[in-house]
Amino acid sequence: MSIEKLCKRDVALIGIMSDENSSFLRGAAAAPGFIREALHCGSANLCSELGVDLAGNPRFVDVGDREIAHGSDNFLSIESEISTVLAKGALPLVLGGDHSISYPVLRAVHRFHGPVNILHFDAHPDLYDDYEGNPHSHASPFARIMENGLARRLVQIGIRTLNAELREQVKRFGVETHEMRSTDCHAINVEFDGPVYISCDIDALDPAFAPGVSHHEPGGLSVRDILGVIQRLSGQVIGADIVEFNPSRDINGMTAMVAAKLLKEIAGKMLIS
Repeated sequence: MSIEKLCKRDVALIGIMSDENSSFLRGAAAAPGFIREALHCGSANLCSELGVDLAGNPRFVDVGDREIAHGSDNFLSIESEISTVLAKGALPLVLGGDHSISYPVLRAVHRFHGPVNILHFDAHPDLYDDYEGNPHSHASPFARIMENGLARRLVQIGIRTLNAELREQVKRFGVETHEMRSTDCHAINVEFDGPVYISCDIDALDPAFAPGVSHHEPGGLSVRDILGVIQRLSGQVIGADIVEFNPSRDINGMTAMVAAKLLKEIAGKMLIS
């Protein structure tokens, strides 16, 4: 369906095919098509665990993929695409792409919702001031988000790569970072005052559950850990992204199915929150 036909409070599924800011391996730009294929492959239904069925749901609308050209206008193009969705009163559910896309997506969200609460699942805090000389690296989006006042609260879950520089950034921005070495997912406060944006980097998961990522980081979350946090979340979810799935690293489509499962649960939460 075209964006023009979106209605208020529709959940708009949109793919952003961009991985030019990846630092190690490319491939995440191809992810949206693989996630859709897994979602509709017939091996599972389209009902979320919260009881929301996406099959034939008029408020769950797939508006297709956007192939973003490389270059200096990359972020402007992403921001423009998401702004078009938001202008319809719809809620963007974005399939990346690498994690750098979250910054322009949240710039668009800020224009319509102001500073939002962000629930961020990741192995990495993505708070480098710049990485390898690139301030727009996929290792840096949350530094840009925080310094530009796009978040009122940033809660990070699954972190297991903090070095001295990143610890300083966590302190600088007042981030609520939950490291895997001491995380009890059931004890994390996920009650939010005001709108909530969910950003889910697939490498938050242990590679045993999701091998199809560029950066394998053992000791991560289980699929059930993430689902439980999403299901317990209290607040109005006004947008989300699922990023950093690299199909070229997947095994038997396992990570694609995990991403599709997360898509169903996040979409279901958006439709009832």
